Amino acid sequence: MADRLRAMFCDHLSLMRGKYLPASKIKSDGTRMARPLFSVHWDKDLILDAPHTKCREGIPDMELRWVESEIRDGWEPDTKVVTGDLYDSDGALIPMCPRSALKQARAAWQAKGLTPKVGIELEAYAFEITEDGSLKPMHTPGGYVYGTGPFSDPTGFTDAIWDRAEEAGFRLELITSEYDTPQFEFTLAYDEAVKAVDDMVLFRQMAREVALEHGILLTFLPKPFLNKGGSGVHFNISFADKAGKNALATGPKGGPDHMTDLAKGCVAGWLQHHKGLAGILAPTVGSYLRLQPASMSGYWCNWGGDHRGVTVRVSEEGGPKTRLEHRMADATCNPYTAMAALLQAALLGVEKGYALPAPETGDGFDRTDAGYGVAPSLSEAMDDLEADTVLAAALGKELVEHQVFMKRIEVEKTAGLEGDDLRDYYIWYI
Repeated sequence: MADRLRAMFCDHLSLMRGKYLPASKIKSDGTRMARPLFSVHWDKDLILDAPHTKCREGIPDMELRWVESEIRDGWEPDTKVVTGDLYDSDGALIPMCPRSALKQARAAWQAKGLTPKVGIELEAYAFEITEDGSLKPMHTPGGYVYGTGPFSDPTGFTDAIWDRAEEAGFRLELITSEYDTPQFEFTLAYDEAVKAVDDMVLFRQMAREVALEHGILLTFLPKPFLNKGGSGVHFNISFADKAGKNALATGPKGGPDHMTDLAKGCVAGWLQHHKGLAGILAPTVGSYLRLQPASMSGYWCNWGGDHRGVTVRVSEEGGPKTRLEHRMADATCNPYTAMAALLQAALLGVEKGYALPAPETGDGFDRTDAGYGVAPSLSEAMDDLEADTVLAAALGKELVEHQVFMKRIEVEKTAGLEGDDLRDYYIWYI
């Protein structure tokens, strides 16, 4: 029997907020918190006029509710963990609740007899915390892409993450070093969409906490080094039909030549809403340092097969492994909101019959067929998100209004910050 329960939710800044509760609460189904947590910004400033937060209406409660069967082993001694959904005092879901937005998107697909499934790839950089509290890149003198072992991770913090992940029931597909050191990739196993994102947000929190025990600050920021590659989140998406089979599969082969109408509709939806999606998937100032041409980051409005220069990659693997990979997001997004936005945009593509352009034929470096990419800044990305009223209506008008308002405040707060100063504004949180 655990001594306590750690109940958490992922907020608008992609931070895990919650409480430690006594063992007696493990059999309960909720705990209250202040609803205007959704008014709090990175610098802990309370934004009184943040929409739909009721900050000027007495700072009322909201309730985090969970399902007992979803309580799982944690990574701290004698501690269980759980996440859930957010309700107002009248028992209605609050409009900014990211997890319920994903559940609504899932339900829309399930109404068509399809269940979304997701596999998530995360990238992160490792910093050493020095005696004076400053940060320096973790020393990996023999590190290289796809490196494993002590030359890539002399501290062994990734081994500790793997061990703790297994103890907590996370299903890791891989850990490896990335192209730029000290950068690492963590890939989680495929699962039903809500369960997959639950696993992702809890794993990310666990990984950062285990790394901290080793004197390492693990950051999932999109561009902590201006002279190195960025860190992204890749969502690999498929759909299970009522028989449990992969509805994207046409046979043993995958790729652009073996796409179902469902797959074509999903890709068309993502391209149609490419600019609006950026405001959800890449929601910090640093996101637009990563999202650049010739960066393999999801900048361009394009798609293709086994091509890392496109935003939407149609895997060459077929059969049960048939999938679509969306490569724009970074881990400063709320993954529930991001996944909900991708599912809703894909559904719009299927239902509205958007035209699918030809796949990318350029190399993605010196030449591209894509006519445009994402906005060059967070401010302009918010303009694009606000202008995409079709996507906003599908995702949730109030949720999008809150996102746009808070991110425009973020642009003001970070004005003039560059380089390490901009990085350090966020780095201890994500």
